[in-house]
Amino acid sequence: MYGFSIFMNRDLNEKDYLYIDKMTNLGFKGLFTSMHIPEDEASLYKKRLRDLGTAAKKNHLKLMVDISGQALEKAGFSIDRVEELQELGVTGLRMDYHISNETIAQVSQKMTVSLNASTIRQEDIDELKENKANFNQLEAWHNYYPRPETGLSRESFLRKNEFLKRNSFKVMAFIPGDDSLRHPLYEGLPTLEAHRYQHPLSSLLDMESINIDHIYVGDGGLKARTAWQINQYLQKRELVLQATQATSDFAKVLGEHENRQDDARDVVRSAQARFNEISEISPENTIERKKGSITIDNFEYGRYMGEIQITKRNLPADKKVNVVGNIIKEDLELISFIGPGQKFKIEKEKNND
Repeated sequence: MYGFSIFMNRDLNEKDYLYIDKMTNLGFKGLFTSMHIPEDEASLYKKRLRDLGTAAKKNHLKLMVDISGQALEKAGFSIDRVEELQELGVTGLRMDYHISNETIAQVSQKMTVSLNASTIRQEDIDELKENKANFNQLEAWHNYYPRPETGLSRESFLRKNEFLKRNSFKVMAFIPGDDSLRHPLYEGLPTLEAHRYQHPLSSLLDMESINIDHIYVGDGGLKARTAWQINQYLQKRELVLQATQATSDFAKVLGEHENRQDDARDVVRSAQARFNEISEISPENTIERKKGSITIDNFEYGRYMGEIQITKRNLPADKKVNVVGNIIKEDLELISFIGPGQKFKIEKEKNND
C-alpha cells in the first residue's frame, strides 16, 4: 500500500484538502499523522484529528496515527477507548516502547497497531503472543529521520526487515517528498539516509525492490511533475522520463517504449524501435554519450539503424551513434529501475513546477 502524511501542527486548510484529494486520485490508500510532536499544541488535536478523520473517511483512506499516551489524554482521548478514535476515522495507532505489550495486545483486538520496527525484539514478540495479540492486526513501521546523517543504513534496514518478515510482520517505511518539506529543518523525511535527496519515485521503486509492504511519503508534498510520474507508475507501471532536445531527430524518440527482456549492461534498448519504418539516418552529433544520453544508431551501424537507447553510464563517442537528447538531471536516478520488459516513456521537459 502507498500512503502520505499530513501533520497537525496547524488547522487543515484548503491546500491540505486539495492535497488529500490529489494523492487519493494518484492511487494512495493510506494517510499518516502524528500526535506527539513537541512543537504542536495537544489541546488543538481533537478538532484537527476530527477534521483529518472526516477527510480520510470521505476518501476511503486508512488513517494511522502516531501516539503517545499523554498526547491522547491531553486531547481528550484514551487508549482504553479506541472506539472513539475509530468513530473519527482512525483505523490504526502507531505505538512506541512506552506502551506496554499487554496494552498493545488488547488494542490489536480492535484495530491495526503499528509498532516501531527498529525496536521490536524477540522478547516483545513472545510477550505479545502470551497476551494473545492479534498478529493479523500488527504491523512494523520504521521511523522517518528529519536530521541529515541520521537515517538508517541499507544494511541494518535489510537485516531488521528480514527478522520482521520472519515473524510475519508487514513492514512500512517512509520516502521523502520534494515539496512542502517538514519544518523546522526542511531536509526531507526518509527512513533510509540514502534516499534523503533522491527523486521520490526513485525511492519508492527502491523500496518496492526490497519488498516493503507499505510505502509512505514522509513530507507534506510532491511537485506536480513528480506527482504525474508517480501516477503513471502506479496506474500503468510506466516510468516517465523527461528529456531535453539535442538534434532535430529528438522527435523520433518521444513517446512510449519498452526495454528489451535481455537487459543490457550499459544501455536501455527500446525493444521495437529499429523495426519501425524509418528514413535513412545520417551521422549527426556523434559525441561522447554521458549517462542519460538518448541515442539513435545511424546508417553506419547497418541493420541496427534506428535503434533507440538510453545510456546507463558514460560511454565514449561512436561515429555510428547519434546523441539526439538527454534525460534531465532530476530523472537520471530512474534509469537504473528500467529493468527487463519495463515500460517507459520519454517526454519533452516541462517547466511547470
